[in-house]
Amino acid sequence: MRIAPALLDEVVAHALRDAPDECCGVVALRDGVAVSVHPMENVLQGPKPLGFELDGLTLLRLIDEIEDAGAELGAIYHSHTRSPPYPSQTDINFAGGWPGVEWLIVGTKGAEPEVKSYLITRDGDITDVPVAVAD
Repeated sequence: MRIAPALLDEVVAHALRDAPDECCGVVALRDGVAVSVHPMENVLQGPKPLGFELDGLTLLRLIDEIEDAGAELGAIYHSHTRSPPYPSQTDINFAGGWPGVEWLIVGTKGAEPEVKSYLITRDGDITDVPVAVAD
């Protein structure tokens, strides 16, 4: 996935704004290039265990809107506020249902946000995918 700096900035700003809760959302792609960022509500916000959860019905409606606009779901993003931006077992379990969709994670634990992206197979295999920031 190639993503413009302004769109990546939207993802990072969402992660910082929602901290210490985890944020979540999706990135729409057209021909491998990010065309829009769609912040979603983490239904687990507030005093809670670590993690995030997307409302399934809202996500399905959003995917329909993205596809109606001629794009596709390219990445599901979320933040890790207390750990490095590497898929947790919960992430692996969830991502297995979305093969081919990148898993963009923003780590907000350090002094500067760190963004990483992965592909996760149904079998739980994790592949690091470069985040290509370019207009």
